[in-house]
Amino acid sequence: MSLDVDIDRRVAEVLDGLGVPYEVMTIDPAFADTAAFCERYGISLDHSANTIVVASKKEPRQYCACVVKATTRLDVNHAVRKLMGVQKVSFANAEETKALTGMLIGGVTVFALPPDMPVYVDDRLMALAWLILGGGNRSTKIRTSPEVFKRLPNVTVVPALATEPPPA
Repeated sequence: MSLDVDIDRRVAEVLDGLGVPYEVMTIDPAFADTAAFCERYGISLDHSANTIVVASKKEPRQYCACVVKATTRLDVNHAVRKLMGVQKVSFANAEETKALTGMLIGGVTVFALPPDMPVYVDDRLMALAWLILGGGNRSTKIRTSPEVFKRLPNVTVVPALATEPPPA
């Protein structure tokens, strides 16, 4: 069984178990990155969320996943570092993310993460009627309700996990 099929199965099992309506959107993998996806499929960036894996710098490395609106910036150096209780953190690189989650950047989803990985969700997402999340691969996205975050294990909703970018 390929890794993609296994992740697709895990994502479907988790979503079905949460009891929250969802839609799997099949997309062109060339448009998996959030900005390109939103432009191509007419989805507002305000309703799109990114799942970002963060790692501590010191060994043994600790990891968490953070989910933020696509219109915001993850406050990795303050909020995430404090939540993880470590001195220094960085974004996990593509190879590390794939080794840890089995997923590629642009498709990482909260629905197929390692079961013991803490997940931090920016509270701005909870105010949305619906949102788009990665589907576990670069060819699907999940449209669902923020209610999923209340039903997933290891999730903490965090005020000010992300910041608004400065005006251009």
